[in-house]
Amino acid sequence: MTKKRQIIFSSVLGLVLLVVIFMPKGRDAEPLDEVEVTDSAEVKEIVYKYGIPVDDYDVDYGIVKPAQSLSVILGKHGLSVREVHRLTETAREVFDVRKIRSGQAYAVFSTKDSIPETAFFVYEEDAKSYIVFDLREDYRVSRGQNPVEWKRKEICGEVESSLWVAMQKQNTDPQLAVVFANIFGWTIDFFGVQKQDEFRVVYEQEYVDGKSLLNFNVLGASFRHNDSTYYAIPFEQDGEMLYYNERGNSLEGAFLKAPLDFFRISSRFSNSRFHPVLKKYRAHHGVDYAAPKGTPVYAIGSGKVIAKGYQANGGGNYLKVKHNSVYTTVYMHLSRFAKGIKVGSSVKQKEVIGYVGATGLATGPHLDFRVYENGRPINPLTIKSQPKKPVSKDNMARFAVVRDSVVRMLDRISCPLPAGQESVVETVTSGGDVMLHFDSSF
Repeated sequence: MTKKRQIIFSSVLGLVLLVVIFMPKGRDAEPLDEVEVTDSAEVKEIVYKYGIPVDDYDVDYGIVKPAQSLSVILGKHGLSVREVHRLTETAREVFDVRKIRSGQAYAVFSTKDSIPETAFFVYEEDAKSYIVFDLREDYRVSRGQNPVEWKRKEICGEVESSLWVAMQKQNTDPQLAVVFANIFGWTIDFFGVQKQDEFRVVYEQEYVDGKSLLNFNVLGASFRHNDSTYYAIPFEQDGEMLYYNERGNSLEGAFLKAPLDFFRISSRFSNSRFHPVLKKYRAHHGVDYAAPKGTPVYAIGSGKVIAKGYQANGGGNYLKVKHNSVYTTVYMHLSRFAKGIKVGSSVKQKEVIGYVGATGLATGPHLDFRVYENGRPINPLTIKSQPKKPVSKDNMARFAVVRDSVVRMLDRISCPLPAGQESVVETVTSGGDVMLHFDSSF
C-alpha cells in the first residue's frame, strides 16, 4: 500500500470511529435505572390539627385548671419564667394571656427527639377559635378558626307537658325551645300551652368537629294552638332580619313576654296572696319566676334605669326601668346587677340588667317582676305590646314569595307521629341545671 493510500485509509477509519463514538444512542440501547413505584393507597395522609401536622409531634391535651396560668402550664413543659415572659410580650397584640380561663382546652406539641422540646402551645379560646403559640426559635403568636359546618334539620312534635320536654323528645337540643319561645314570645302565651299543641321547625345548627354548638338559625317555624296556626317567616327589610306572620306583621313587639329564659311561675299577680315569709295575706302585684341563682334577667323593652337600690325588708336588690310615658317595670330580689348598670343607664330590649337571686324577703332564688301602667300596677302577663312595623307595600311581593316557600316547607314535614316516636330529618350544609318550664298549674 502506498503511503498516500495509507494516509487516506487512516483518515476514513478515524472518521468512522468518531461517528461511532459520538452517534446518539437509541432509547433501548441501555436499560433505564429502576424506579420503585409506591401504591397510592400506601401514601400516608398528613393529619393537621390547628394547622400543625400532629404525627410529627407528641401531643399532650389538657384542660386549664382553676387559677392555672400560662406560666404554670408551660413551666411543666420545660419553659423558664423568662421564656414565658418573652412569649407573653410577643402575644400582646394578638391575645392577652391573662384572659386564659379555667375549663378551656389546650394542647402542647413536643418534638419526638431523644430530648423533647416544646414546639407549640395551643389554647382554645372557645369552640370555634384558638390561639397558636409557636415556640420554635423566634416566637410567633397567631389566631386560628376551627372549620364550621351547619346542619339543616326539620322537627315536628306535640306538646305534652312543656315545650322544653317536647323538644327533647324530638332528639334535638332543648335549647332550641328557648329560641323558639323568643321568636313567638310576643304573640303566644307559653304559660298557657296545652296538650296536642303542635310545633314545626326548620333550622340550622352550628357544628365544630362533629360537636353541636348552641347556635341556631331558624329558617321557618309554626305553632298550632287553640285551633289557630301561627307562622314565623324570616324576612329582611330595611337591612333588619325579623320574623313575620303570614300577613306580613312583625312577630316582635315593644315588650318581651317574660324577662328571663329559664323559669317557672311560682306565684302570680294577686290582690291577696299569703306571703311565705311574713305569714299573712297581702297584695302581690307582680309575677314570681322561680329560676336558679345567677340566671340572667333581661329588660323586657328599651328604656332608662330610674332607680337602683336595696330593700332589706322587701325586694332586696332591685332595678326600676322607665320605658315610655306609660310603662315602667321593676325587677326584684336580684343577686347582683349587670356590670355598668346605674341610674340613668339606657338599656335595650333583651339586654341583661341583673341576675336572679334571693335578696330581701325571699325563701329561695326567684325574680319578682312588676309592671306599672300610668303608675298603676297591672298583671305582667297581660301587658299590651305593639308590634314593630309590618312588611311595607313595596316589599310585599317579595315577602309573598318567601312566605309561600316557608309555609310549603313546613307543611311537608310529617307530623304528628304516635307518642314515643320521633321525627328528625337532617342534612349538612358546610360552610348546674336549668329550667324552662311553661307551667299553667300555679
